[in-house]
Amino acid sequence: MTRLQKPTEVELKFLRILWELGPATVKEVHARLSRHEDYAYTGVLRMLQVMLEKGLVTRDESSRSHVYAATHSRSAMEGGLVADLTERLFGGSAADLVLAALRSGKVSAEEKARIRAALEKEKS
Repeated sequence: MTRLQKPTEVELKFLRILWELGPATVKEVHARLSRHEDYAYTGVLRMLQVMLEKGLVTRDESSRSHVYAATHSRSAMEGGLVADLTERLFGGSAADLVLAALRSGKVSAEEKARIRAALEKEKS
């Protein structure tokens, strides 16, 4: 697989919408964004064009309204970003990454239970 581009915070916001909606038009992305923030339609269009140039999204031009889709699945993007962070910040140690996350104090009891369950599943 090709190396994943690292999206900016704003690009991640757009990708989350596309992962949730699936392939979508600029109008659909704009409507979803506008639920929480004030975005100009032209700003949404421009951001999707930039993301297309960076390879973060694809564009289907077969119909009148162009349809954009995330190039990579959410899990592929997460995996690539976590692998990059693990390598750059923790010298490749996944244990150090997890321990740093736990020490941050921002891990809820529910999240800790999910982590325990995932570790138990890995043992099997």
